[in-house]
Amino acid sequence: MRTALCGGTGFIGSALAEALSARGDEVWIITRSKPAAPAAGLLYATWDEWQAAPDLTGPLDAIVNLSGESIGRRWTREAKRRIVSSRQDAAARIAGIVGRMQHAPATLVNASAISVYGHAESSGGRYPAPSDEGAPASRSDFLSETIVQWENAADRIPVGRIVKLRIGLALGKSGGSYPMLSLPTKLYAGGRLGSGRQGMPWIHIDDIVGLILLCLDTPAISGPVNAVAPETVDNDAFGRVLAKVLRRPYWLHAPAWAIRAALGEMSALLLTGQFAVPRKALGHGYEFRFPRLAEALRDIEGQA
Repeated sequence: MRTALCGGTGFIGSALAEALSARGDEVWIITRSKPAAPAAGLLYATWDEWQAAPDLTGPLDAIVNLSGESIGRRWTREAKRRIVSSRQDAAARIAGIVGRMQHAPATLVNASAISVYGHAESSGGRYPAPSDEGAPASRSDFLSETIVQWENAADRIPVGRIVKLRIGLALGKSGGSYPMLSLPTKLYAGGRLGSGRQGMPWIHIDDIVGLILLCLDTPAISGPVNAVAPETVDNDAFGRVLAKVLRRPYWLHAPAWAIRAALGEMSALLLTGQFAVPRKALGHGYEFRFPRLAEALRDIEGQA
């Protein structure tokens, strides 16, 4: 398979590029500037070079688009504009490039996020019914509205099959959500955030890569795909499992008002969440390497 990978130098993109190359695929990393020390086995093109030569050196089989401004910075008005526009602009640029290809790729896998479903909380220790791919989009806050606009932009890319990968909290040693989430606990300050009832849809980096490969290789998969582990947890349960794996106390409650005062609107990243199930992945026979949170965290921490 010949694949163009947009956003291939980030946390998920780097892991995916390595996996694609390892199985013998030809991988083109589309980037703003080429690295001084390119990774072995990968090919590189800038966005401008790809625009000038849409077919690169031959027909592409697939495009994976992971491009987008980080949401992990304070949400000023300008930052929010960049978060939205970076996703829409990348999709629009890809659409223009594909429209000029001699042979359009069969498949697009476009990153999305599980926050499209809005906010959900547990109650009395019981979790609400998780959202599968048929659940409606929420459009109730900045995050869900951003995801709706992102997916709409992806729908305008003229390829045969579009997969919108709704990714949960990406867990890995070198990036994603885990370093930030685990730091307080590692510093002996672990505890629930806000009510602790907000959903925490998580997924190990190996399973994100595995699901992207599944989507690339399975023509029957299209539309939204929930990239989350089968085990659902809320913030309190996540924190307790993390503390147990790290052998640290779990005692410090961070009240919602303090988090909002410190982070402003961006506090939604910590105080809101979702419960979701990977119905399509399971229905197509995907076997998660890390279906349970404790197993995933022990792997990340190098525990047998």
